[in-house]
Amino acid sequence: MDPIGLAQDLIRCPSVTPEDAGALDVLQSSLESMGFDCTRLPFSEPGTPDVDNLFAKWGEGKPHLCFAGHTDVVPVGDRDVWSVDPFAAEIRDGLLIGRGATDMKGAIAAFVSAVSRFQEARSGSVSGAISFLITGDEEGPGINGTKKMLAWLQDQGDRIDHCLVGEPTNPKVLGDMVKIGRRGSLNAVIRVEGVQGHVAYPHLAHNPVPPLLEILSALTSRTLDEGNDHFQASNLEVTSVDVGNMATNVIPAQAEARLNIRFNDEHTGADLCRWIDETCQKAVGGTDLRVSNTFDVTGDAFVTVPGVFSDLISAAVKAKYGKAPELSTSGGTSDARFIKDYCPVAEFGLIGATMHKVDECVAVSDIEDLSDIYFDILDGYFAV
Repeated sequence: MDPIGLAQDLIRCPSVTPEDAGALDVLQSSLESMGFDCTRLPFSEPGTPDVDNLFAKWGEGKPHLCFAGHTDVVPVGDRDVWSVDPFAAEIRDGLLIGRGATDMKGAIAAFVSAVSRFQEARSGSVSGAISFLITGDEEGPGINGTKKMLAWLQDQGDRIDHCLVGEPTNPKVLGDMVKIGRRGSLNAVIRVEGVQGHVAYPHLAHNPVPPLLEILSALTSRTLDEGNDHFQASNLEVTSVDVGNMATNVIPAQAEARLNIRFNDEHTGADLCRWIDETCQKAVGGTDLRVSNTFDVTGDAFVTVPGVFSDLISAAVKAKYGKAPELSTSGGTSDARFIKDYCPVAEFGLIGATMHKVDECVAVSDIEDLSDIYFDILDGYFAV
């Protein structure tokens, strides 16, 4: 199975979340030709876009190694700024250019190719199972994708022993980094409601801005932690402060702030929500101001403690490049935050420098090298 041709076929499907645009059909066709049993898993929920997903499996029993990823991509932005059609999958000067090339259709193609070679090397049989868990919702709300697929899989009585996620984990060079965990992420909206009035008559109004500033000062002045052996220090960032007031002579009726906390495993999202609530109530206590908070914890921090699985991935990278990768928990969130509740999970894919950017691209040689590394991971996993 040629990984470059498959990557091009996948990129040519403009599968901007939540549209599939034929991407899962392309993948399913390739996997069925390799003997995989494929199941399409469309999920829906009121107020969210319908999403199609694919689970494919070859073999039975233990050990069961799953490759997880997504065929959906982010919007291209201004097409006129691209040097090529973002869905033409052109190759120029050794680079495959297109939306999803690195995040993460190139990695999916590399793993399919690696499995195809592995099947040939094992004469078409394996003691255990290999599967693909592919969603169309990773770049979107993350509601009708991986999370529901895993619940479905559990209902079938099918257990994954280890999962490899093909997200672009490498900062600069292929082989730089394997993700063995992720920090948690919490979004918060803090809204302080006061009484609108004329600035010349403050005793007839109640300004919500000073209490909001007091709250933000208290939140941002706390050092959440110093980091630990597996994680960098947690950080809180205020992303917006707004009163919606264009008049110079009006005390506003409300003031709102938005913030995000990326936190390590010394905290939980629930604990941080309670801390924010307590800080807010302290600031408005004894006044007639009201404060309301809304929270969205998109995932708690987790780490897959280094061991046999991460050693296997590191060994495959070292065999290719002569240097072991860094085991890291840096970066944003991924669907690994759902998978870690079901089995040990690690992430290794392409270089992420151009993901979500204009002229997203990947070196053709990197896709081929990644396929080699994935093959060695498969070979080592089923040899143990």
